[in-house]
Amino acid sequence: MRRIAMLSVHTCPMAALGGKETGGMNVYVRELSRELGAQGLTVDIFTRSQDPTRERIRDLWPNVRVIHLPAGPEQPYSKNLVYDHLPEFVAGLRQFTAAEGRRSAYDLLHSHYWLSGWVARELARERGLPTVHMFHTLGRMKDSVARSQAEKETSTRIQVEQELMRDMQRIVAATPLDKSQMVELYDANPQKIKVIPLGVDLDLFRPMPRDEATRAIGVDLPQDHHLVLFVGRLDPLKGLDTLLQAICKLTELAPELARHLCLAVIGGDADENGPGGGNELECLDKLRREAGIDDLVTFLGSRAQDTLPYYYSAADVCVVPSHYESFGLVALEAMACGTPVIASRVGGLQHTVEDDVTGMLVPAGDVDVLAEKLKLVLTDRELRARLGSNARQRAQSYTWRRVADRIIHLYEGLWRRKH
Repeated sequence: MRRIAMLSVHTCPMAALGGKETGGMNVYVRELSRELGAQGLTVDIFTRSQDPTRERIRDLWPNVRVIHLPAGPEQPYSKNLVYDHLPEFVAGLRQFTAAEGRRSAYDLLHSHYWLSGWVARELARERGLPTVHMFHTLGRMKDSVARSQAEKETSTRIQVEQELMRDMQRIVAATPLDKSQMVELYDANPQKIKVIPLGVDLDLFRPMPRDEATRAIGVDLPQDHHLVLFVGRLDPLKGLDTLLQAICKLTELAPELARHLCLAVIGGDADENGPGGGNELECLDKLRREAGIDDLVTFLGSRAQDTLPYYYSAADVCVVPSHYESFGLVALEAMACGTPVIASRVGGLQHTVEDDVTGMLVPAGDVDVLAEKLKLVLTDRELRARLGSNARQRAQSYTWRRVADRIIHLYEGLWRRKH
């Protein structure tokens, strides 16, 4: 039985979504590992310990477990500071495999994000193992849309990403655009980059009656009221400020519509939602109050993955106003629930959402256009039904089984090369 070391250094795949360092990558690592295990591979997911009281080794599913290794403070920690503790993570992984008698047991290293790529490269150099890497986001792309120096990535990240483009044997890109950005911005070899989109759990993310969904999330939503949904980290890159401003604009364009409207925001760690919380949440909360839409917006904090389908199904529309997305998993999850999506015309969202077919695409940061599209979708029931039906149909072609099949094919190609 082939053994895979899956590296997700800075964030645990089992963490609640919407926190500072949790999002689509967590879902990807978790769901891919589950499907690889179901297909007969053994997968050990290595991640940084953020809680000393948590069990170090946890069995997740057949053939799949997660191993928490100390590396720096055992608490939530800025991913940019985690870089300084990567040698400790490598040493911990060596000690773990030695203790279990599996020093040479892994057949391949599959890393996620640049921090994990650094670890994979160090281990591959000493063990001669094949490497597969997925960046999930690119530092130079994030820099291209940064609105201030504070939003720019570190020079260390850019340098390491440049090196990994050269050193990793295979790189997975989520979309053809993701691949072309690696080639153009990092001079990556296109022959080593394989385009494999993300998947969605169609058993979990499925349409359900609105009254059932609202009951499940404990919301009393009259039939003539509209729910707009945002799911994502409270990060400037995600564009929530644009959505809040668009809701404010909507109160001018359609006052009667706005009176029957609620925006639910899923994102942010639990400890960020109380007094003295994170700076980004405080800034957005201030924007909400200053815009005079305080009573229209609810910050819900993080939510477990298995509760998200209820929110998607309760919503009339899901908005993904990001300035950059390599794929846009939230959009795909909403589509699988039959919920129309309004998304920025950026990155992978252009591949996930088809304009006026499965949703609407708008220029990133354009408050006026977003407000107009919101008004259009919320006031046209037939349009919402058409977009939602098309979205659900489109999502059927994205399954984790298909993703795993293609990843295994990629693995097998490297194993054949090795022998």
